[in-house]
Amino acid sequence: MTVPLSPGATIGILGGGQLGRMLSVAASRLGFMTHVFEPGAAPPAGQVAHRVTTAGYDDTAALAAFAGSVDVITYEFENIPTAALDTLEAHRPIRPGREALRVSQDRLTEKRFLRDLGLATAPYAAVDDAEGLHAALDEIGTPAILKTRRFGYDGKGQARITSRDDAAAALDDMAGAPAILEGFVAFSHEVSVIAARGSDGQVACFDPGENVHEGGILRTTAVPARLAGSQRMDAVLLAGRILNALDYVGVMGVELFVTPKGLIVNEIAPRVHNSGHWTQNGCAVDQFEQHIRAVTGWPLGDGTRHSDVVMENLIGADMDRVPELAREPRAALHLYGKAEVKPGRKMGHVNRIVQDG
Repeated sequence: MTVPLSPGATIGILGGGQLGRMLSVAASRLGFMTHVFEPGAAPPAGQVAHRVTTAGYDDTAALAAFAGSVDVITYEFENIPTAALDTLEAHRPIRPGREALRVSQDRLTEKRFLRDLGLATAPYAAVDDAEGLHAALDEIGTPAILKTRRFGYDGKGQARITSRDDAAAALDDMAGAPAILEGFVAFSHEVSVIAARGSDGQVACFDPGENVHEGGILRTTAVPARLAGSQRMDAVLLAGRILNALDYVGVMGVELFVTPKGLIVNEIAPRVHNSGHWTQNGCAVDQFEQHIRAVTGWPLGDGTRHSDVVMENLIGADMDRVPELAREPRAALHLYGKAEVKPGRKMGHVNRIVQDG
């Protein structure tokens, strides 16, 4: 049994983006300090964290010093080099654990893990070269989507294949990286479950949210999602199976396709998740506090939804709308403090309370 950390302890966070920022805010509400490790200068999380180390993940001395200054380590993104994790874990516990990162860092490994649990996924095949791609297309057919096995996010590292004529260009887009071909799934909509597991094995799930993407980037998440009672239960139960299989500690996002034949797992993210931002204004305990509670050994909080919410990401030029959004009734703004507005860059989000639950 993990001994709970007391207020005043320091949580190390790998990554200084908006998720690290919001984790730092949640930690401070519970009396914890945060120390962010981030290679880039002036990260959003640095504006609210107690301390920031600016160094690369190949800087073993900086990693060791960082680990020595904190009581537990967590992370806001998956693609942390294994060697860095080796250095850190020699000094302090990392939560969620290494197995969750191993599985989620590689799309092929992730798909196999999910299938081994008896969960449904899109049809898939490994692709390493042109011969492998043609064999995968023979097996899966078109339309399909070719994805890099590692380091893809927000639609990056992906190429659609509508016919075999697209195969060569799609493979070129992978730039020689190992890839996976996934067949398209006929789904009505996508939902995600934000699930948490404590160090004592307790599992708690937030209500599933319904997601809408534009250009490969999440645009909105609405709760409640369009799901039958049995579908909602299935979504929560399968998320729990994933967490337990990984002996997971922390919050995870589980994306699901809703189909006539049941729920299909799209992907998992071993961290707080964009589609869970609605919890900040729809629940007494949001996903960020829930994650802090889990990794510090505290009991999980009550994530019951008290309001219907629509979360909208503010992307790029959406920042021009901030003055009008600030005047909008029942709308809560969450801005990330990013200095430069770029097309496709997540700059913040707004949670709109639709009605009291």
